[in-house]
Amino acid sequence: MENTLNGRKALVTGGAGGIGAASVRALAARGAKVVIADVDGAAAAALADEVGGTSWAVDLLDVEALQTASLDCDILVNNAGIQRVSPIETFEPADFRRIITLMLEAPFLLIRAALPHMYANGFGRIINLSSVHGLRASPFKSAYVSAKHGLEGLSKVTALEGGAHGVTSNCINPGYVRTPLVEAQIADQARVHGIPESEVLAKIMLTEAAVKRLVEPEEVASLVAWLASTEAGMVTGASYTMDGGWSAR
Repeated sequence: MENTLNGRKALVTGGAGGIGAASVRALAARGAKVVIADVDGAAAAALADEVGGTSWAVDLLDVEALQTASLDCDILVNNAGIQRVSPIETFEPADFRRIITLMLEAPFLLIRAALPHMYANGFGRIINLSSVHGLRASPFKSAYVSAKHGLEGLSKVTALEGGAHGVTSNCINPGYVRTPLVEAQIADQARVHGIPESEVLAKIMLTEAAVKRLVEPEEVASLVAWLASTEAGMVTGASYTMDGGWSAR
């Protein structure tokens, strides 16, 4: 594989598993030195050993600590995320705030911490793992959809501010990806929709997609790696769907 990212330092949040881990491996395979940031410090350290990177055990819900952070990365992948499936009238306010904090406020603070280094070097890549839910809504996901829609706006503002400094900012918008986060939703989806768990994939998760399968983490990671490269220098403020045709409706 071509070492298109030699000399670059990348930071991937939620990097110890799922899309994050696949992105870490894809970036490292192209020559980047990767920092794996994850609340699971042991898993982050194990992956860091595998790819020759470093780990950062961090709770991104501790936004006070992030307010004074300074990052020296060239590539920032905002990937960390959680989910809660519930009707609005029974959605716990604490859960709503937690999702908004982790998936919108923390990316803002990390971008804020990374831009000075990127501006000084005249190069930067902000890659935000959004979702088809950054462009479309689904019932029972008020916090997640709100956070992802907000991330889309944050990404575009970052693109406009960073353009003169060699910094791009883009969103990747997958449909349902084969990750523990998605697998954990199946029971909740079955409960709120009143159907058996065995029917959730076909009747709920893949009903809008033209391609009836889950997205693989490695497919998302390949787009992360391309957006991080110099070849993608004119791509900014964009939202790249990888949703099997869901958003074509």
